[in-house]
Amino acid sequence: MKAHLNRRYHFSASHRLHTEAYDAAKNYAVFGKCNNPHGHGHNYTVQVTLSGQVDPSTGMVCNLAELDAFAQTNLLARFDHMNLNTLDCFANTVSTTENLSIEIYRIFQRFPSAHLEHVHVEETSNNSFDYAGSETPMPGTI
Repeated sequence: MKAHLNRRYHFSASHRLHTEAYDAAKNYAVFGKCNNPHGHGHNYTVQVTLSGQVDPSTGMVCNLAELDAFAQTNLLARFDHMNLNTLDCFANTVSTTENLSIEIYRIFQRFPSAHLEHVHVEETSNNSFDYAGSETPMPGTI
């Protein structure tokens, strides 16, 4: 029997939306106040949705302690109280929450005990982003 598990995590981080491809005026025109040279911060909420067979012995999709330990090591220790622009994953990518969602998806794809369905990242009470993997069809499926 397949079931879905949703788990939430919270972290705070700062970033500046900026690209070297644009001059200062265009960066400000595109990113507005989010292009502040000193950056700005958010209290992010991440929800991961995992699926799998319900283990008949435990009654769980996966062990929550294992999931939380994975999240602590791979998500929270990496992003909490960080300037996202200083991280390798954003060295050549604008640190939008869309791109953050993709990076978080990549992280949880490595969790071995359940299948990652999608991630949901809340940046503010008005902005949230979902990512469920590549939209590119697999070869031979068209």
